[in-house]
Amino acid sequence: MTLTRRDFSRLAGLATASAFVPSAHGQTGQHPIGWCVVGLGRISMDHFMPGVKLSQKGKIVALVSGHRDKAEKQATLYGVSQSAIYNYDNMDAIRDNKEIDAVYIALPNSMHAEYTIRSAKAGKHVLCEKPMATSVADAKAMIEASKAANRKLMIAYRCQFDPLHIKAIEMIRSGQLGQIQGIESAFGFNIQPGEWRLDRKLAGGGPLMDVGIYCLNASRYLTGEEPQEIKAYSSVIDHDGRFNTVEENVSWTMKFPSGIVAACNTTYGGNMNGYFRVHGAKGAIEMLPAFNYDGMHLAGQIGRDQKIDELSPVREPMEFTRQADHFADCVWNDRTPKTPGEEGLRDMELMSEIYQAAGLPGL
Repeated sequence: MTLTRRDFSRLAGLATASAFVPSAHGQTGQHPIGWCVVGLGRISMDHFMPGVKLSQKGKIVALVSGHRDKAEKQATLYGVSQSAIYNYDNMDAIRDNKEIDAVYIALPNSMHAEYTIRSAKAGKHVLCEKPMATSVADAKAMIEASKAANRKLMIAYRCQFDPLHIKAIEMIRSGQLGQIQGIESAFGFNIQPGEWRLDRKLAGGGPLMDVGIYCLNASRYLTGEEPQEIKAYSSVIDHDGRFNTVEENVSWTMKFPSGIVAACNTTYGGNMNGYFRVHGAKGAIEMLPAFNYDGMHLAGQIGRDQKIDELSPVREPMEFTRQADHFADCVWNDRTPKTPGEEGLRDMELMSEIYQAAGLPGL
């Protein structure tokens, strides 16, 4: 997806008309958060940066990239000064750029820890993409560095800010579905050869680290519990050279303290449209798709008479707007983010357990 200035004008009009547009920053008396984007790939250029463009609480003020020509094009599009374009070697100089309040890390997984720690040491708050890191030790180091610098660290679990995900949680918490008995969730796709995600050194693992983490995180926030028992299986079915260092499939179950069992699947070998399904004593709900950038659909039945059939009003790239605006509020008001580093660390620990239960090396 390549956005032109005309596209941005259209999106801005959409934002103005939407009931989900964040409140103007003028109401807070604060200046917009200045974002430095580290890594110019698909998720940053096609999703996060357009999301910030719609925001009234933030703006793109700096870029870090190993490709100067690409960075210059993005700088022109977002009004970033040429002097605010950095490379990976001189990135530490962001400490001297007072326009930068926060850094968005959109690099391959193995680079998350290094650049989060460098950003924190430069005195900047950090919003880091998931998975948080490629090892539990690195995740802990990221948290420690942010605390030492007295900076915020948030992990980009955007689904936790989606109104339909929030509604599903509220329905479960309020008892509308009765006692929850089980959860099912899956997410996967048929990955193309040559993707960096197929290199364990860069990705840390296969589909579990990339898209399976959505199922893991959803099971945790839907139940509001932490799993106490995990069983898992892993397999490589397509011996075509793609899966020499990472798994192709992972399936796992998690038993929670209440007795709820979640059954999850993830793959790089075929298309699994991400979903979750929650079964309760009084009814059931399903979100399909559940983890897309927009178009989430919540459906279900409670008792004989109550049907649920709702489509999320949030449109791409506004999930990223909501996420960035939450972070801005946390910075302005000195609040802990909804999805802090500790949330990312917990998923890292659990993914390590899943790998070990499947007979693979832990993280």
